[in-house]
Amino acid sequence: MATGSISLAKAMWRGFRGRCPNCGEGHLFGRFLKVADACDHCGEELFHQRADDFPAYLVIVVVGHLVVPAILAVETAYAPPEWLQLAVWLPVTLFASLALLQPTKGAIVGLQWQVGMHGFEAGKLRREAAGLAPVLVKVDSRAA
Repeated sequence: MATGSISLAKAMWRGFRGRCPNCGEGHLFGRFLKVADACDHCGEELFHQRADDFPAYLVIVVVGHLVVPAILAVETAYAPPEWLQLAVWLPVTLFASLALLQPTKGAIVGLQWQVGMHGFEAGKLRREAAGLAPVLVKVDSRAA
């Protein structure tokens, strides 16, 4: 498969699944949130990534937009005691956040890899060059 044909959506989906954005086979993470230095399948360098805090911000926005309306709906409909609200919604928020953090970071790494951000520029140029057919230039021998 020509690696130059990997779309942004495909690279991000591979990262979301915890796979190498280049080949889709190797592992993206060495530990829970530690991105591997290189793909263990194709050798693509991944240490260039700079996801920083962006995945955490996205997770906060998504989980907040799901949990807060649910809390308000339950409060409005049933008015349960506060201890019950805390006993239910704190674990839901915690587990939802932990469940989304690694996939979100993987998607951000896939985005950075595909668009050539940070240290991924050389790899992107190499992928694009590999996907192009060689160009033959006809030289006019009379002009030389």
